[in-house]
Amino acid sequence: MIKAEYSRYVLHFKEPAITSRQTMTEKETFFITLRDEKCPSLFGIGEAAIFRGLSADDRPDYESALSALCDDINNGSVNLVRDSDGAYTLNNGYRHLYSSIMFGLESAVVDLNIRSGHCPPSMVPWEKGESAITINGLVWMGNSQQMLKRIDEKLSAGFKCVKLKIGGIDFNDEMRLLSYIRERFDKSRLLLRLDANGAFTPDNALERLDALSRYDIHSIEQPIRAGQWESMAAICADSPIPIALDEELIGSHNTDFKRLMLDTIRPQMIILKPSLCGGLSDAREWCDEADRRGIGWWYTSALESNIGLNAIAREVSSLAVEGRPCASWPQGLGTGNLYTNNIPYPLHLDSDRLTRLQ
Repeated sequence: MIKAEYSRYVLHFKEPAITSRQTMTEKETFFITLRDEKCPSLFGIGEAAIFRGLSADDRPDYESALSALCDDINNGSVNLVRDSDGAYTLNNGYRHLYSSIMFGLESAVVDLNIRSGHCPPSMVPWEKGESAITINGLVWMGNSQQMLKRIDEKLSAGFKCVKLKIGGIDFNDEMRLLSYIRERFDKSRLLLRLDANGAFTPDNALERLDALSRYDIHSIEQPIRAGQWESMAAICADSPIPIALDEELIGSHNTDFKRLMLDTIRPQMIILKPSLCGGLSDAREWCDEADRRGIGWWYTSALESNIGLNAIAREVSSLAVEGRPCASWPQGLGTGNLYTNNIPYPLHLDSDRLTRLQ
């Protein structure tokens, strides 16, 4: 029988992480551990990566929900059944109310299976260190000088795709930074992604997108705040820059909701953060629905530790093995070096390629 427990951990940023919404110096997270009673040394670990201030999971009873889940697993209410090969699976159709808890539980089950010798075939290349994931270089907000320094660091490190968070400083200063980049690297040498985190308004979004388009922007995430479907649909239809939905995916895990939202807004791309959009299974369903509509996608971490980052990398690598074209795009998995006390894990970043060491 499998026994579950959880523990709380606080990650400390090397320097303040600034978005248009908040400034963070630390990030709370939780780890779910599953152990086989018959073999206590055999375990699987996953990360319930709550994102305070952004996630729909940010509720007072979050830790109580984690405790209740562990109790349900321990008393058999939530069954981890074994298939004919001995691999563990969750009850068919099981979904936890909290997206990040679902991600932690699902990734713990995957980890338990891999450690017990039941690695899904599509994940074998990642586990053996035989595959690499191309990632974008993330440039956090700061003042102009700080952002310029961070841009130089990413370009010097060899990133071929850089993502800038914008909306935190003067818009003209941000355009000067983009101009600086394009003076050194044209679009054939460097993809430029932007993340506005909802910093624009429906009234000024198209004007700003038009101004930004002169810098050959690959895509921009969430130009206006989530929940304004009619305005977002109009922006997606008229924007000179492809629009990627991010926060728009947070909060509902219903299949009909996914289809309605994609059909109503018709974005060019979506950003998948399993901790925020329903867990691994729901993120994959978003992929399926996007693929059916010709909508691009890529995965991004939600500031997880290396535990959660590895779980997402496993999934992306698996999707690549399955032949999903978007899995070869630069993914947003470059957050492993943000913390002073990250969990040691055999992840290795060489220029813009993330691998798992043996």
